Amino acid sequence: GFSGQVVQILDHIGVGYKGLNVLESAELRNGIKDYSNWPTIPQLYVKGEFVGGCDIVREMFQAGELQQLFTEKGIAVDAAV
Repeated sequence: GFSGQVVQILDHIGVGYKGLNVLESAELRNGIKDYSNWPTIPQLYVKGEFVGGCDIVREMFQAGELQQLFTEKGIAVDAAV
């Protein structure tokens, strides 16, 4: 699904991440949508900053912008990507 696509992208560029299963908690699932003002899951946050959902993450990755964001935030990425 969409969460799996984001995980594949993060694995591909070699960054660590923590995933939370929002399906286990309606409170968390609804709260995160309110917090980010974003209606869909998954949601990617980098150092506490909301980046976007699956479509945005995929577009940023394809344009090289996601790798650049991680680098700018001081997070090492796989240089071969």
